[in-house]
Amino acid sequence: MAGTGASDRRPLSPHLQVYKPMLSMMMSIIHRVTGAALYFGTFLLVWWLVAAAAGPEYFDFVNGLYGSWFGRIILFGYTWALLHHMIGGIRHFIWDTGRGFELETVEWMSKAAPVASVALTVAVWIIAYIVR
Repeated sequence: MAGTGASDRRPLSPHLQVYKPMLSMMMSIIHRVTGAALYFGTFLLVWWLVAAAAGPEYFDFVNGLYGSWFGRIILFGYTWALLHHMIGGIRHFIWDTGRGFELETVEWMSKAAPVASVALTVAVWIIAYIVR
């Protein structure tokens, strides 16, 4: 079998260079990236809770960092990552039930995920600002 021709030049496993990027593929990659980003955001949440337990001075320091323009950008990104990952998880849950594998449905869910995650993120921040 070795040295039979065209099959010798094919990669042994799929590579990103072989596939044309599709929206559903990009959403899968972003789902993984947001999952990794949630580890960093969870560390920030734990830091905030530890600061609250450590006392008012340290809590004010951490709140000051989170309340700065840079801290708010980080928190906005964490909110988006959390909601986007949640929506991706719902999409995967639907697939786990054996539904949603039609090409039109996959494309619709791939287009709806970023729109819904941005809309929900903005809504959460607007509500948080109003309640504040």
